[in-house]
Amino acid sequence: MAINDGPRAIADVSAGTILATVTIAVPPERVFRALTADDQIPLWWGSEELYRTTKHTADVRPGGAWRSEGKGVDGREFHVQGEYLKVEPPHLLVLTWKAPWDGDNVTTVTYRLEAVDAGTRLTLRHEGFGAREGACRDHGFGWERVLGWLATFLSEEVSGKPQSVFHCWLIPPRPDFAFTLTDAEKALMKQHSDYLRGKLGEGGVILFGPVADPAGPWGLGIVRANDEAAVRALTDADPTVRSGLGFRYEILAMMTAVM
Repeated sequence: MAINDGPRAIADVSAGTILATVTIAVPPERVFRALTADDQIPLWWGSEELYRTTKHTADVRPGGAWRSEGKGVDGREFHVQGEYLKVEPPHLLVLTWKAPWDGDNVTTVTYRLEAVDAGTRLTLRHEGFGAREGACRDHGFGWERVLGWLATFLSEEVSGKPQSVFHCWLIPPRPDFAFTLTDAEKALMKQHSDYLRGKLGEGGVILFGPVADPAGPWGLGIVRANDEAAVRALTDADPTVRSGLGFRYEILAMMTAVM
């Protein structure tokens, strides 16, 4: 079994609302437990290159409190907390969300879990950002990563094996590309960077960036996925490849990856 639909998140900054979704090949009961149990969230919420959740406590009932604590890659500790408003296992979970990095403003997160042929379709709605457009946008990127972590964790639990790691080399359309960028190409590279940044840490892209090769700079991406086909789907959706200007990716599986 595999993940059928990868995580996607859209932030409507004008409405102060985020809508995100992912399909995971396990039953709703398993997803619900992964979202609520004290011993589950530290297993999957986070990544070594960004941050890790180290402790989660939850009184899973309407009016019950929850709190997650963790540490960033820079060593800084953080927490986020709230209370449950609705608890209807295994299909509905509504809770408040209060984070210091968002000024301790209180927002609301709704998880809806629907049983489908592929397993569970999880739909998340995070609302209440008001005019805080930056916070809404940043949380949108964050939720896409989080749902990716969740899907990867549950998928590996089912398959019994970890995902592979791939080296992705973005080859530009001409050797001097980095030195002769037009304004349109600069805008395209911004789209490319935004695309990969949105995928960063979601269980797909681990890291990316330009390499200062004396023969000419080129783009490097390290990607974790079930197989090369999944990596190819990710790279084919890159704005540079879709532009039709001659960009292409060379993808190589790593024999081993120590992280």
